[in-house]
Amino acid sequence: MPHELVPPRNRQNARRMRRVMTDAELKLWNEVRAHRLMGLGFRRQMPIAGFIVDFACPDHRLIVELDGSQHGENAEAARDATRQAKLEAEGWTVLRFWNDDVLKDIDGVCSHIVAVAGLAEPPNATPTPHKEQHQ
Repeated sequence: MPHELVPPRNRQNARRMRRVMTDAELKLWNEVRAHRLMGLGFRRQMPIAGFIVDFACPDHRLIVELDGSQHGENAEAARDATRQAKLEAEGWTVLRFWNDDVLKDIDGVCSHIVAVAGLAEPPNATPTPHKEQHQ
């Protein structure tokens, strides 16, 4: 997949964000980095379509976003919906998880990611990505 042109400011912001990961981002990154999750190749803080996404698996066109409580507020949820619609229009599947889900049930989060990537059936105890909770 060819690289898209990334404005220098976005590239700089992505690099900065890689250095200051949240606890939830770090925990998920330790599970998915270096193809550890069923061979899926993830990149962190990847610029896509003018946005910087938390995690992306380009081979499966899969984005994983981790959100704190501020994303439950109406204004932030509206921005997330607009951003998600643009990413989906570009052909990406976007999964959103609460930070708390990652910190308390990393196995369930990873199982859901693997299932959406088409590598396994989802187990019964998988946490519901919060994009479905807002609908």
